[in-house]
Amino acid sequence: MINYKICKKTVMDSSDPNIIFDQNGISDYYHHFQNVILPHWNYGEGKLDELMKIASEIKRKNKSKDFDCIIGISGGLDSSYAAYLAKEVMNLRPLIYHVDAGWNNQKAVENIEKLVDGLNLDLYTDVINWEEMKDLQRSFLLSQISDQDLPQDYAFFSSLYKFAKKNNIKTILTGGNFSTECVREPEEWGGYAGIDIRLVKDIHKKYGRRPLKTFPLIDILEYKLYYRYILGMKVVKPCDYVPYIKKDAEDLLYEKFGWQKFKHKHHESRFTRFYEDYWLKEKFGFDKRKAHFSSLILTNQMTRKEAMDK
Repeated sequence: MINYKICKKTVMDSSDPNIIFDQNGISDYYHHFQNVILPHWNYGEGKLDELMKIASEIKRKNKSKDFDCIIGISGGLDSSYAAYLAKEVMNLRPLIYHVDAGWNNQKAVENIEKLVDGLNLDLYTDVINWEEMKDLQRSFLLSQISDQDLPQDYAFFSSLYKFAKKNNIKTILTGGNFSTECVREPEEWGGYAGIDIRLVKDIHKKYGRRPLKTFPLIDILEYKLYYRYILGMKVVKPCDYVPYIKKDAEDLLYEKFGWQKFKHKHHESRFTRFYEDYWLKEKFGFDKRKAHFSSLILTNQMTRKEAMDK
């Protein structure tokens, strides 16, 4: 790579075409964490009272309903730990929601079962039409855009929100957090946040073989405007209100439920593992581990040398 540069504090580098370095070779990712995220997050320290106030308000608003909230779960660490916090710390009555898009790792399925049984929670699974899923996934592969995980992401997000709307569930808990995700994945690597229905329809029109009759799709504008401001849905990220250390969380879930960890983030999906670990790196030179490891470096869970060695 011509004029290759790598951040002196993280392992983010010029494979992100929009990265900015200061005169000391430190990237904007480091400065954004120090100046924007850390001052109001503080590694989750001192935020438990705030989390419990949020929990009390959620319970008050939903005391006449079967569930206080809904949690989309993949079987991976972040969503699994969010489910644990919801039940054991926040004392909520969450509905566990899983979307089966056909690519589940067996370990992920077993993790979900262990959590649901161990926490005594209800599980609802939406199984996406496999023929439609295959057709859309094939269409995206033929399009050759960098983000091949969009079909799965679209299915997960849209299915959850449509279900919540249908069943009048106003609070959604997610495993999103700063501790393992404070470094955003660049859009060029497939880090676009949101659902672009025009993109989906255009790609599927060019390469699809069958109509998407049941595949769930919610446009990002519909979510940001209609779901949030008209329906009043709110998203809560409980992992940001406690000191959330990846290894400690993995150990806790294993000890309490027999939950099994993965080699790397997002490996609960067989397709995502192939896409991130091989296809994206070989075709475009984008390695998402750089963002994942950089998050752990900034939150003192990994040294920069350990990341470089990996």
